[in-house]
Amino acid sequence: MDYIKARTYIDESHRFGGEMGLEAITCLLEKLGNPQETLQFIHIAGTNGKGSVGAYLAAVLQEAGYRIGRFISPTLYEYRERIQINGVYIEEEAFGRLMDPVVKAIGELEEEHKPLPSPFEIETAISFLYYKEKNCDFVLLECGMGGKTDATNVIRNTKLAVITSISMDHMEYLGNTLGEIAGQKAGIIKPGSRVVTCRQEKEAMDVIERESKKLGCPLYVGDKTEAELVTADLDHMVFRYQKATYTIHLAGSHQLENAVLALAGIRALQDTGYQISGEQIRSGMEKARWNGRFTILKKDPYLVVDGAHNPDAARKLQESLRMYFPNREFVFLMGVFRDKQYETIAERMAPMAREIIAMETPDNPRALPAKELGEVLCRYKTPKQVYVADSLEEALQLGMKLAGKEDVIVAFGSLSFIGDLTKLSENLE
Repeated sequence: MDYIKARTYIDESHRFGGEMGLEAITCLLEKLGNPQETLQFIHIAGTNGKGSVGAYLAAVLQEAGYRIGRFISPTLYEYRERIQINGVYIEEEAFGRLMDPVVKAIGELEEEHKPLPSPFEIETAISFLYYKEKNCDFVLLECGMGGKTDATNVIRNTKLAVITSISMDHMEYLGNTLGEIAGQKAGIIKPGSRVVTCRQEKEAMDVIERESKKLGCPLYVGDKTEAELVTADLDHMVFRYQKATYTIHLAGSHQLENAVLALAGIRALQDTGYQISGEQIRSGMEKARWNGRFTILKKDPYLVVDGAHNPDAARKLQESLRMYFPNREFVFLMGVFRDKQYETIAERMAPMAREIIAMETPDNPRALPAKELGEVLCRYKTPKQVYVADSLEEALQLGMKLAGKEDVIVAFGSLSFIGDLTKLSENLE
């Protein structure tokens, strides 16, 4: 099958439905010979920070000479970004070729009246086939949502179960308390794995500690309060942690927490017997890149994009803006999905801005219409400070018109529009 036909097949597989749980992906992988059983995984769950922590871990492990597969969700710039090895996206030829056995297996499941996979489950299966074919040493596997019943949790060979910052998100699926959500995230912990997390709220931390102890898994905690920040600007951050000094180039106040969590993960792998030197750790941390998370697209005025799509991410965005731009005024471009806590995000972010432009994330049925978002924003700003844009392009053009050279334009609320906005920004004068 060629790449275009494979992509079309996946798009049309929405018709299969897709329930939370592991039955469909288990049935599909059995038909494919369970390729995941030959792989070693670093499984990453959490509300925020999965991609950044994965970027640090991948860069360090690559620097140490390991062949690293990454399965990323969601992607920002290119569909094939979700399946990559050492930073190189899966080839169109390989994607189409590996779709053939998947389609055959789905046909057999259909004939047997067994559960059929969702698009995400199909992509997960293709990734396992690809990583097996390419003999990856590790696969950094990001959960799509939750953990316990996420399709990625079909794996068993988990070397590290990494749980990033947990906060309230996807409550309709994961639970209405931090403890319930943490229980879902902690579902990725497997007997024989090492568990790595950051310092969580007590309710979430208690759950992770309890689950780790129950399964006899050593728990490593990357605590950012043990790190000393030396310097931080938009280009780099330098910090000291456990008698070593590190430089990172991912911007945002939250990156110290993500970096320390990744370092705890590397320490856990070293304790398991993997050879990773101090110099390889320092070099890998410095080489790590992860676009779309507090990323500067242009200057004069500054244009910042950030995938803040829940209240905790919005809080961290606030902290970053105050840290990097303490004496600037802001023009916000905000677009969100209707199933997110957009009222809470609006209440938190709106007071910071001089003007806000409500926009609709393009080509997505989950998008909240710009007009509805504008009405919410008017509760926290005067109507003269709130604008409604009919398109992403109009929102960006209006933002550039409203902002002076000393102001900062910030686009946030969803990861889904960042790729398109990045392309539009490249045509700005």
